[in-house]
Amino acid sequence: MTNNVLGGTLVPCSYDPLTGFYRDGCCRTDEADAGTHVVCARVTAEFLAFSLSRGNDLVTPQPEWRFAGLRPGDRWCLCVRRWLEALDAGAAPPVVLASTDARALQYVALDVLQRHAWSGTGSGASAS
Repeated sequence: MTNNVLGGTLVPCSYDPLTGFYRDGCCRTDEADAGTHVVCARVTAEFLAFSLSRGNDLVTPQPEWRFAGLRPGDRWCLCVRRWLEALDAGAAPPVVLASTDARALQYVALDVLQRHAWSGTGSGASAS
């Protein structure tokens, strides 16, 4: 079992849209995941624009990959380094701590993640 940054069992991030390096809803990783997709974030318009400016278009639908494109409010497993880059630029989206893999702590301190935690209700995978 994979742990989250809080020391508990990793909770799925999102099934709709289906996220994760393995497209299983979870922000888990292993050596095959060069991007280290371990941060479960509730994406914002600001972050989506930032990501696009860095060459990663998360908005445009790509039906060939069964990807409808993200909208603000969707949960998505982000590369930890891209989240840190967005943090430095003032565009980091809020983090769902229970759904963020403990491996994120190899790159960012827990208190930083906690300061950017999503404070909405529910910690499980989103249905929208």
